[in-house]
Amino acid sequence: MASLVDPAILFFVFGLFAGAVRSNLEIPQPISRFLSLYLLMALGLKGGFALSHSGMNWQVAASLGAAMFLAVAIPVAGYQVLKRMVSPFDAAAVAATYGSVSAVTFITAVQYLDSHQLAYGGHMAAAMALMESPAIIVAVVLANMLRKKSEQTPQQNLSIRHTLHESLTDGAQLLLIGAMVVGLITGDAGKAVMQPFSVDLFKGMLAFFLLDMGLLAARSLPQLRGTPVWMMAYAIAGPLCHAALALGIAYLLHIPAGDAGLLMVLAASASYIAVPAVLRYAIPEAKPSLYFGMSLGITFPLNILFGIPLYMQIAHKVLA
Repeated sequence: MASLVDPAILFFVFGLFAGAVRSNLEIPQPISRFLSLYLLMALGLKGGFALSHSGMNWQVAASLGAAMFLAVAIPVAGYQVLKRMVSPFDAAAVAATYGSVSAVTFITAVQYLDSHQLAYGGHMAAAMALMESPAIIVAVVLANMLRKKSEQTPQQNLSIRHTLHESLTDGAQLLLIGAMVVGLITGDAGKAVMQPFSVDLFKGMLAFFLLDMGLLAARSLPQLRGTPVWMMAYAIAGPLCHAALALGIAYLLHIPAGDAGLLMVLAASASYIAVPAVLRYAIPEAKPSLYFGMSLGITFPLNILFGIPLYMQIAHKVLA
């Protein structure tokens, strides 16, 4: 419960409350977008500065390799489970949503480690970037296979090229990678110059953004009406299983506790911005209210409030 006393988390709780009571409190969309880009840029710079010290080594390679494996294994396994509960197209969309990652959840986890003075590698920001797109690719391939089986129009298969371009050139993802490169090149000199921007402002910006996310999460709950109970259970149990898988891989590869905790957070998170935006046109047969409502209305609040401290404590008990 100590993590709930963190100001940023309390602003998220306040946002949940304000949204639940239908307050007219609202963060303008352009400001919300700016906050998101700021957090990604600051995170990328932090990762780049850290990488300028550590360089590429076995620890970095193991973490990035584990991230890539999880990014493919989770949506593939998720689809096999979910297709027994809902239509195959809905199963592919939900599997993609839960196979991808939430940048805000990851950023909140990084802030948790910083506030508790726990070590982690800056390269984990690169792991987050690597894990965003594979799930989308898997879902599009599955959807095209389903269309072929049902002999639907082959023109829909052409969407995979557009989908791949959108997922791999997404502006937020490019900003994260670009900021990491800038941090890597400039090193300590750049870190000293950017300290007021990337460190001093970070906590306040995160609190403001989590307030907005709390409002959005509360207002997405009505979309879950009529959702099968098994899908509601998956929104809770699925992330826990994904985190356990990440912990097992981290144990086998001797990944340090801080990095393993972040890997668990990434595996347990679900996309609520990038993937749903792509799926709307890539898999129009799926219900947006299902995959968006599950990820934002259930999984995101649970991870922010309880999941992050749980994953971190388990990782440090098992691997420290």
